[in-house]
Amino acid sequence: MPSVLYVSKPVAPPWNDSSKNLVRDLALGLTRYTPAVMTRRGEDHSLGSTVEADPIYPASAGGFAPGMKDNARVMGRLLIGRAPDLVHFFFAPNPKSSAAGRLATTLRRMPSVHTICSAPREEQAAARVLFADKNVVLSAHTEARMLAAGVPRERLVRIPPAIAPLTPPDAAAVASGRALFDLPATAPLLCYPGDLEFGRGALTVLEAFAAMPQRDAILVMACRAKTAGAREAEQQLRAQAEQLGIAPRVVWIGETNAIHTLLAAVDVVLLPTDTLYAKMDYPLVILEAMSLGKPVVVGLGTPAEELCTGGAALATEVSRDAVLDVMTRLTDSASLRADHGERGRQRVLSAYTRAPMAAAYEALYDELVA
Repeated sequence: MPSVLYVSKPVAPPWNDSSKNLVRDLALGLTRYTPAVMTRRGEDHSLGSTVEADPIYPASAGGFAPGMKDNARVMGRLLIGRAPDLVHFFFAPNPKSSAAGRLATTLRRMPSVHTICSAPREEQAAARVLFADKNVVLSAHTEARMLAAGVPRERLVRIPPAIAPLTPPDAAAVASGRALFDLPATAPLLCYPGDLEFGRGALTVLEAFAAMPQRDAILVMACRAKTAGAREAEQQLRAQAEQLGIAPRVVWIGETNAIHTLLAAVDVVLLPTDTLYAKMDYPLVILEAMSLGKPVVVGLGTPAEELCTGGAALATEVSRDAVLDVMTRLTDSASLRADHGERGRQRVLSAYTRAPMAAAYEALYDELVA
């Protein structure tokens, strides 16, 4: 079978990053191409015999943002390693990484695909940083941005991300999850698994939560502080929670390898942010929450608003009062939560699963490898 090399962060457990999880699920879904994923030396990617491991990264390589030396190793692999039939890039486009990708694929004459896992900043000239033969966008929102920036339509393909569906939790699973994270057994639980550093989402959720009439509710902040900026933002948000008088009812989980267990344990999942910069257009944690049958709240005007078709998720203006309204309604009504949760689950099962995503990518590969 033709071979495809996936250029990405190290692909291996823990599965705590949307872009490498996307690589994993795509590699596992292929039926007519042999995928190779970049891993750390001495590390098992745990994906089975159908997926080849290409141990480019040292054991010390970071999981979220490979450093300069790691990027040099990737470049070396592209320039002098065994050439695949096709190379597929997964990163947020920027001038330096795009220049390296363009150089390698041109010199080696390798057909290329680039999945834009995180859309570039608004001010960047997107047409200049997209170098691949075909560029995959994850949402209609980003597709429109790329076209407006001058990217030729024939170089763009829209293929939404996908997940392996999860099983909605029963009462025992909910209780077990709450016990694992030392959360109250019966209190309403709302979870914010979003970004700390970019946008107004985290602060708006804290402000809305402080105004909620349900004083027994608990807010779980399941946020990774991946950068110095995010760590500083977390300290500011913790101080804000103190000022708002809600600190005893806000639980800071931070990074966890049991995110599915946590999502299964909560009642409502919140991502009402005004920007998804540095995140996937459809954050996989949101698709996973929907798959579990949890009601999900997203921000108006972001790519995630596209998930709201047929009430599968709820979109809100990113303001204290608007977020407060939807949080209060969902917390008050078990039937409303169940209705939106089931709509969300059916939406994931019909549109965001592994097999159709992989088939769409293989059809795209066929165009370039033929």
